[in-house]
Amino acid sequence: MPDSVSARAHAKVNLFLRVLAREASGFHGLETLFALLELHDTVTVERTAGGIALAVEGADTGPAEENLAYRAADMVLEATGRRFGVGIRLVKRIPVQAGLGGGSSDGAATLHAVNALAGNAVPRPEVLQLAARLGSDVPFLASGAAMALAWGRGERLFRIPSPDPAPALVAVPAEGVSTQNAYAMIDAWQGREERRGAVLFDGDAFDSWGRIGRLGGNDFENVVFGARPALRDLFERVAQTRPLLVRLSGSGSAIVALYRSVGEREAAATAVGERDQRLIRTTTRATPPVPVQGQATDE
Repeated sequence: MPDSVSARAHAKVNLFLRVLAREASGFHGLETLFALLELHDTVTVERTAGGIALAVEGADTGPAEENLAYRAADMVLEATGRRFGVGIRLVKRIPVQAGLGGGSSDGAATLHAVNALAGNAVPRPEVLQLAARLGSDVPFLASGAAMALAWGRGERLFRIPSPDPAPALVAVPAEGVSTQNAYAMIDAWQGREERRGAVLFDGDAFDSWGRIGRLGGNDFENVVFGARPALRDLFERVAQTRPLLVRLSGSGSAIVALYRSVGEREAAATAVGERDQRLIRTTTRATPPVPVQGQATDE
């Protein structure tokens, strides 16, 4: 068995997102289309004698015990009898509080990494059950899919072949958006809305980025833009660059746009500028994430 493993924890984008009623559990039901971006954090996990140690480079992610990577490690160690401990090193490239799933992806990658150290003692279906306990984005990010429709709390997934990789521009304002606050705004907004009907997808709805762009938007755009006019302005400036699609990802604050070519993306980046926001150039990912890579022991 390896004594050290590493993995890429990819960012995600919600290409379509409806937030449904709040359930008795306190969680909201979702309907969404997930896709991966090449933008990623790096997770390295090493075997130790006991306990969990977490080191983070590149961002302040708050108390270690609240980090999803820490919680993921604790779940797998508990499931395997705590026969060893782990040291986790996160190299953060995905902005925090941006709706790009960075923390969730770190947690998903850590589930697989710690399980690899344990000789994959936890069966894959049980790993995905652990992922669902961590958060709504984690099952997709742990699934190995590059694109998927998701329902419920994100634990019900249907894989979809992704269109060819498209150049992406991610605009990230200096101020993030609290997921908790965004859901509170959603609850207030939905209290004034009539019940909405089901969504019908035609079979060819996912054949191209242009068709995906016509599926609909993101419910959080209705409420977050009302509270953050500067973010609405950024969305509109990005939309004016004529992308194939543009979305607020998750609860924000990142605006993600896809383009036909690298040249169009670069022209868009010049038009939007980086005075009040950070711009990240990446692409969508059409293939599953790179599997966990391990280094074997000398035993």
